[in-house]
Amino acid sequence: MPEYKLPDPGEGLTEAEIVSWKVKVGDTVKINDVVVEIETAKSLVELPSPYAGEVTAILVQEGETVEVGTPIIAIGDAAAAPAEPAAPAEAKAETKPEAEEAPMKTLVGYGPRTVEAKRRARKGSASPATEAGAATQMQVQGAFTPGGAQSQPVVEGDEPAVPAHAARASAPAESNVQVLAKPPVRKLAKDLGIDLRSVTPTGPNGTITRADVEGFSGGATAPEEPAAFTPAVRSGDRETREPIKGVRKMMGQAMVQSAFTAPHVTEWITVDVTKTMKYVEKLRSHRDFRDVKVSPLLVVARACILAARRTPEVNATWDDAAGEVVFKNYVNLGIAAATPRGLVVPNVKDADEMSMVDLARAINSLASTAREGKTQPSEMSGGSFTITNVGVFGVDAGTPIINPGESAILCFGAVRKQPWVHKGKIKPRDITTLALSFDHRLVDGEKGSRFLADVAAILEDPANSLMF
Repeated sequence: MPEYKLPDPGEGLTEAEIVSWKVKVGDTVKINDVVVEIETAKSLVELPSPYAGEVTAILVQEGETVEVGTPIIAIGDAAAAPAEPAAPAEAKAETKPEAEEAPMKTLVGYGPRTVEAKRRARKGSASPATEAGAATQMQVQGAFTPGGAQSQPVVEGDEPAVPAHAARASAPAESNVQVLAKPPVRKLAKDLGIDLRSVTPTGPNGTITRADVEGFSGGATAPEEPAAFTPAVRSGDRETREPIKGVRKMMGQAMVQSAFTAPHVTEWITVDVTKTMKYVEKLRSHRDFRDVKVSPLLVVARACILAARRTPEVNATWDDAAGEVVFKNYVNLGIAAATPRGLVVPNVKDADEMSMVDLARAINSLASTAREGKTQPSEMSGGSFTITNVGVFGVDAGTPIINPGESAILCFGAVRKQPWVHKGKIKPRDITTLALSFDHRLVDGEKGSRFLADVAAILEDPANSLMF
């Protein structure tokens, strides 16, 4: 009975969380049918099956985090499996036939397909070996590369209901039946000593709600009107906890490493960007940009690329192990993006070789992919300089932390109409603040100041870009 092991996603990642199963025991799948969605420390990814046959066992439950190489699902005819009870993953690996020890293959170019979740009668013979054997032990690394299986969009809103499983020790024969309930509801049921399988669901798609649990326990009562000057009683828990995992865990580790490894220096400059805002309007009306979203961030990105030519240290890396400073003859421009699952920093590869319209398309594509939760690890590796745009939140500026492996990051603040002295008179002008954090080991004050002044000069008058 072939066991599908959690593949290595690369990028130094060693574990992943099982987010949701797309199949159940008894379903029949084909090679490359999507069977599970996982979350690594960098992204959500759907994994296609390397085998064809009947799902005979789900080995890891939703919400569990497992190491790379751990068997997560068994696919194959149940009649071909030994009659004794299921053994641990290590024992199963030892008893598998030699036919299942085929070399690992890369499933490059395979994308997700609709799973044909069909129940069929169990047969006495093993499932056809032609397809399954040819794909034995394909560890689906193509799912983590461009053209591979993609993750589903991240949907904002309440945490979705996930299956609740009774403890194995006391589970009756029908313990395989899954019950839909959100984590706070499952916790409430556990605190009240209620078996969720005994509760009648009234929520959407058969989900058990808090009211269902309270009604079952006889504790569902209408709250009384609070007396005058008496604080109202809060409903639900006073505190909730979320495990540190996935993108948030990776972000935390990276920021701590950067903050306590590279000596940060931050400089600020306030800039009159009135001409830049007029330039953005011209680009929006230009025929080459009619199908492209243009924002001031595009001009900021272009300004940083050009200014890095005079100050290459901001686009370099301090290699402590080798005792070297690595100067990069390319700019992989990172754009920090906030997503419901945490901060990600995808980067535009070789942004310095792009035209303005191509750069605009690339930035828009990165932002759209990040918002949908589809950013792949390869899109976040190899960055050389980063921009974080806090202005979209109405924030004026900040002191950004350098992305690990880089030497500088620029914070772009909100553009506001403010009184400003222009040609000897106070006038309303478009004003913004830029903040540059840089690694003082290789970017000294003079170089950091020169780079920031060059970026500001281009934003004050985009025609200054001709000087670089």
